[in-house]
Amino acid sequence: MNTQASANTTDLSGQLIFSRKLQAVTNKIHATQNIDEIMLQLSSDISALFEADRLTIYSVSEDKSSIATKIKTGLGAFKDFKLPISPLSVAGYVAFNKMMVNIADVYDDAELKKYNPGITFLKDIDRKTGYRTKQMLVAPIIDANDGELMGVIQLINSLSGSPFPTSAEEGLQELAKTLAIAFKHRSRIRTKFDYLIDQGILSAAEIELAARSAHRKGKDIEEILLDEFQVNLADLGRSLTDFYHVPYEPFKADRIKSDELLKNLKREYVEGSLWLPIDDTPEGLVILTPEPDRIMGSRVVCNIFPKHKLLYKVCTRREFAKTLELFYGAAGSMGSIDDLLSNLQDEDIPEGASSADEMSAAADNELVKLVNKIIVDAYNQGASDIHIEPYPGKNKTIVRFRRDGTLFPYIEIPPSHRAALLARLKIMCDLDISEKRKPQDGKIMFKKYGPLDIELRVATIPTAGGLEDVVMRILAAGKPIPVDNLGLSARNLETLKKVVSKPYGLFLVCGPTGSGKTTTLHSVLGYINTPETKIWTAEDPVEITQKGLRQVQVNPKAGITFAVAMRAFLRADPDVVMVGEMRDKETVATGIEASLTGHLVFSTLHTNSAPESIVRLLDMGMDPFNFADALLGILAQRLGKRLCSKCKKPYVASEQEIESLLSEYAEELKNTPEWLEDASAARDKLRQEWKKSFANDKGEFVLNHAVGCEECNKSGYKGRVGLHELLVGSDEIKKNIQEHARVADMTVTALSQGMRTLRQDGIEKVLQGITDMKQVRSVCIK
Repeated sequence: MNTQASANTTDLSGQLIFSRKLQAVTNKIHATQNIDEIMLQLSSDISALFEADRLTIYSVSEDKSSIATKIKTGLGAFKDFKLPISPLSVAGYVAFNKMMVNIADVYDDAELKKYNPGITFLKDIDRKTGYRTKQMLVAPIIDANDGELMGVIQLINSLSGSPFPTSAEEGLQELAKTLAIAFKHRSRIRTKFDYLIDQGILSAAEIELAARSAHRKGKDIEEILLDEFQVNLADLGRSLTDFYHVPYEPFKADRIKSDELLKNLKREYVEGSLWLPIDDTPEGLVILTPEPDRIMGSRVVCNIFPKHKLLYKVCTRREFAKTLELFYGAAGSMGSIDDLLSNLQDEDIPEGASSADEMSAAADNELVKLVNKIIVDAYNQGASDIHIEPYPGKNKTIVRFRRDGTLFPYIEIPPSHRAALLARLKIMCDLDISEKRKPQDGKIMFKKYGPLDIELRVATIPTAGGLEDVVMRILAAGKPIPVDNLGLSARNLETLKKVVSKPYGLFLVCGPTGSGKTTTLHSVLGYINTPETKIWTAEDPVEITQKGLRQVQVNPKAGITFAVAMRAFLRADPDVVMVGEMRDKETVATGIEASLTGHLVFSTLHTNSAPESIVRLLDMGMDPFNFADALLGILAQRLGKRLCSKCKKPYVASEQEIESLLSEYAEELKNTPEWLEDASAARDKLRQEWKKSFANDKGEFVLNHAVGCEECNKSGYKGRVGLHELLVGSDEIKKNIQEHARVADMTVTALSQGMRTLRQDGIEKVLQGITDMKQVRSVCIK
């Protein structure tokens, strides 16, 4: 009896101690204003109270579909994670059914199946850490008033090695009730970064760490989250939207500043007040600010724009600063476009004014700054061309930039400045400003006038009304792209490397202007550029430089043409010669002669396809036997738009869509011997090749839709992808050349030997999810 009484007394004493410790924990939780901070401090106390090795607390996501780790101990090596609220995981089951579970061994499938047939324990973390999870006591955190699920608390591994006792179950239920009250209180005192915690992007501890780091370094916490914790800008933007309840507006590099909206707002004021009108839409005037609650609470915006309905949008401080720089220019720089326009002398130069008047206007300091600003902005926005388009009368001059092959509006310049603007550009490239009836070509070495070391190729073209358009191509000095990164198919890449590694012969790259011919040639030269090889190039202009090449700038005015440069190279002991373009019979003849005398010759042609290039050169009067002997290969190429990697949407192609692609692909093969003999068998063989190369494990073809996001300016496309057609100078092709065969016959010969046309290469890139058929068809006109 005495022994039993002693045991009972011990049990009661233990329960009393447990209750007191539990009460101390709950009191601390009730007393705090910052539940995240107090839980971090109490996590080890809770684990010790329940004699558990580890503790995890989950909170419910905003959309109520999942739970995300909020507090966890012992798993510091792994990032926070989310679990769906479903009966397929232990914590998900507790959240789904709002009931406690006490499991003796989570590796015991039979025990788990008692709760739900589909429940499993996620063993991946154990495998990665070497930890062995066994006992688990898990309880839901539920609002006592309305029964709403607020989270889950999970104890892992009893220190005794036995299942968690009944007293632990009762204690955990009490703790869960206290947490529910604290969670509800916390939901009424939200911070700007709670969304990041709710979604499991960062933990409360990491937010607290970021706040301390920001305070220590004198920086804004947003900067610390972006730079040190690698939080995505879009996620931070969504967190701000969640807190301020206004839409997030990301930074757009091509946003156009409105003269009318900002004419009375100086940079210093905008920088200090932290708000900026960015667009006047039918729905209202859009105000961008990183602090919408403060700006909306004041009357300042309403007073400045009393007749407008105001729409507020939030952004990060970094994006606000970038927008400010976009509109007003970098602090201490050449100024903003609008400031430059407003500072120009508003004196209209009459049509037919003297050259002296135009030169005087062109020398105006603000106009000089305006032209420099246009060029700098075009370069910074990744534009390839600048189009300046004057319109007659009182119409404005439009300036547009071409990016990724598409033109976008930049600014509009008042008609009073168009003559001075054109005169300034002509002066910069040393053209005759009095000549307005003929097209002129020139170059601008921008380093002489502005902060960038770039060259611009300039063309002026007379237009209706006695005006002139100016188009400037930006030739930014660059380094060659490695040949492996050109986007060639595996077969084309292997064949190209083999062909260009030969000691002599002629290799051509063909395609329209802007199709990347020079880029490809320099990649090839980079592949064969070794200390033992002497390489001469003649280019107009020299856009890409690389060590080991001796590069010559063509200058017709000084008598240095491609043909002259080629003849000079042959006297300078070359191994490899690259000529920018074969424009005339003399250059082609010299190139063929050089390739037949032991030199490797590269050049470009403006032709549509590889077989057409052969016929073009023969039509120029080349000897077919010499040309056939010299030819190594011809690469035709185009540049299509690449689907934006941020927003493209994958989907499983239907059988009908694949059949359509097969038909389009096979259209160009129908005259080859294999297809003439048995088209059905050839089609089946092609489909099997596609399945092997492009289908997933289920035999499905996953293609991509263009969607559109802020990153790609809502277009769905960002960047370029090369489409290639590589014809090799085989014996059969050489025989076709000697016989002066038709283009169609040469195409059949090349296709029979494995060549794939531009369209076929494009279809393969569609099957890889890189682009879509709309882009392929737009650049591969049949």
